[in-house]
Amino acid sequence: MPDMVVDKTFLSYIDYVTNGSLDNIENNMKRNMSIIRSNNPQYYADILRCYQTFYYWGKLDPENNVYELLENRSRALKENHHDFLWLYGRLSDYRSKRTLLGIVENWLTLSMVSLSRIIETTFNHYFDLDVFKCHADEVVVDLGAYIGTTVKDYLASYTGYKRIYCYEIVPETFQKLQDNLAPYPNIVFRQKGAGDVNGVMYITDQEPDLSMHKLSDSGSVEVPVVKIDDDILEPITFIKMDIEGGEQQAIIGCRNHIQTSHPKLAISVYHNNEDIWKIPRMIDEMDSSYRFYLRYNGGHYFASEYVLLGV
Repeated sequence: MPDMVVDKTFLSYIDYVTNGSLDNIENNMKRNMSIIRSNNPQYYADILRCYQTFYYWGKLDPENNVYELLENRSRALKENHHDFLWLYGRLSDYRSKRTLLGIVENWLTLSMVSLSRIIETTFNHYFDLDVFKCHADEVVVDLGAYIGTTVKDYLASYTGYKRIYCYEIVPETFQKLQDNLAPYPNIVFRQKGAGDVNGVMYITDQEPDLSMHKLSDSGSVEVPVVKIDDDILEPITFIKMDIEGGEQQAIIGCRNHIQTSHPKLAISVYHNNEDIWKIPRMIDEMDSSYRFYLRYNGGHYFASEYVLLGV
């Protein structure tokens, strides 16, 4: 899609959510769902299954007249249309602008085509070689290190590092993380959560997938939570975050590092309906010199795994 067409199409969506009523926006979303159900019942079943498994954005159960997902997204677009427009203007390349367009279009239409156009196929998740240049002196912080997948992608993308800090909260996952990265030197493992204060929180119970566990005020497993500004005293050059909706609090806990060391940032912004615009707003307030990029690493059925890159 030519750049001018991208601009025109994105602005048309912003105009639509700015001037349309919430009821009309939501009813059009429902109408689009009905069209998909009639024309492609298998795709309809697949997107329902995905949204009912991964419920970050609201519940969706049309058979029982539950449309919380559509209500939340129509409200997010309507009430924050100026923030989406601001983000579009701050994105530093048209790959990013096409990505934001594809996400907004999918929110409004549930179109599989919208997502298929923006899927990243060139680089590893988080590590766009056109954006990030990494060297042997990198101090990398991986928040939500899971079983070491991101670290291995980093090692496949770049040669060398000074130190890598891996934070993971789930005990069984933390053990796999240590086992998987045991052969590599200068890896620091920390079974801690990252937040905006130092203290204690708990792992949520009964999540459908180990990767979805997050911190809350109650639960069966206690986890220490730290501000990265207090937990890592050396300068940081790269921060990756994928912590199930805790990214805003973690960014606040990294404020000093962001303002003094200006690390490269790769932050998941898909765990709710506001991170996509609010997190770049937060970073911009801390350091307005950051350039922003947006990449999509999800699939065809529902919009997820989109990452804000900052440098």
